[in-house]
Amino acid sequence: MLACVGRDVAERSEWVLPYRPPLAWGALAGFLAARAIPGVEAVEDGVYRRTTRIRGAAVVAELEHLPEQESFRLRVGAPPRHGDGLAERARHLLDLDADPVAVGAALGADPALARLVERRPGLRVPGAWDPFELAARGIIGQQVSVRAATTIAGRVAAAFGEPLEGGGTLTRLFPSPESLAGAELERAGLTRARAAAIRGLAAAVASGELSLDPAADLAETRVRLLALPGVGPWTAEYIAMRGLRDPDAFPASDLGLRYALPVSGRPASAAEVSARAEAWRPWRAYAAIHLWLSLADGAAP
Repeated sequence: MLACVGRDVAERSEWVLPYRPPLAWGALAGFLAARAIPGVEAVEDGVYRRTTRIRGAAVVAELEHLPEQESFRLRVGAPPRHGDGLAERARHLLDLDADPVAVGAALGADPALARLVERRPGLRVPGAWDPFELAARGIIGQQVSVRAATTIAGRVAAAFGEPLEGGGTLTRLFPSPESLAGAELERAGLTRARAAAIRGLAAAVASGELSLDPAADLAETRVRLLALPGVGPWTAEYIAMRGLRDPDAFPASDLGLRYALPVSGRPASAAEVSARAEAWRPWRAYAAIHLWLSLADGAAP
C-alpha cells in the first residue's frame, strides 16, 4: 500500500493519499456521481463528499483530487483517533492501491479491449466506503435502472438513517445493519422480495454470520452471500467487485455486459460472456467497468 500522510488542522483532520498514475478521475467521479445516494454522498465540482461516523459522531468526509501531486486529499470535519480507518476506506473507495500499468497492459493485449483501455487509461474499479452500504445498494439495484436504484437508496437513508446537521445537502448516515434488520423497507419503495433480501443481509451482518470485510476469505464470503434469500450470482459478484475489492470478480449475467459483447448481432449469453472473459483474468472487474462505460459513450467493442 502506498503511504498516507495525515495531520490535524484545528477541528478537522486531513490526509494526502498517493496513487500510481495514470488515474481516470473523470470516469471514476462520473460513475460515483451517478450512483451517489441522496443525502448520504455527492460528487460536486469533481469533489466526492459523504457522511460517515467517527467515534459515534456523524461527520462529513471529503475527497479532492490533486492531479499535480498524483494524490487525493481526504478531509473530515473532526479530529479522529488514530485515523479511525478513514484513509483505508478512501483508498478502497477509489481503488488507489491499483497498479494501472499492469492492468492496462493485460487488458490492452486483447484487441476487443485495447481501444477502451486507450480511451480511459488508469480506469479504477469504483469501490465502497462501507461494504454493507454497497451490498444493500446492490440488492436495491437488482433489475432496475441506476437512477431508480439511486432514488430508492435515498429513500431508505431518509427513512432509517441517522440525521446529520451542518452537512448541507448531506443529511443522513446510511442505516446500519442493526437498524435495517427489522426495518419496514417496503415503505421506502422496495418490493416485498427486495425488502426481505436486505433484511436478511442486514441480520446476517449484524449477527456476525456474514463478514463483509475485504480481508476475509472471498470464496467463503461468496458462499455465505449466495445462501441469503434474494442474493444470486449477479449480486454476489457485484458485491465482490466493489465491496470486497476482488479484482477478478465478474457478473457475467449482467445485461449490460451481454450487450457490450454481442455475438452474431445479438446480446451474448451469460455463458458466452463468461467464456470471453477468461482471457482477462485476474483483472475481469476492470474489464467489466471498461465495458459498462463503453455502452454510455457508444464505444463498445
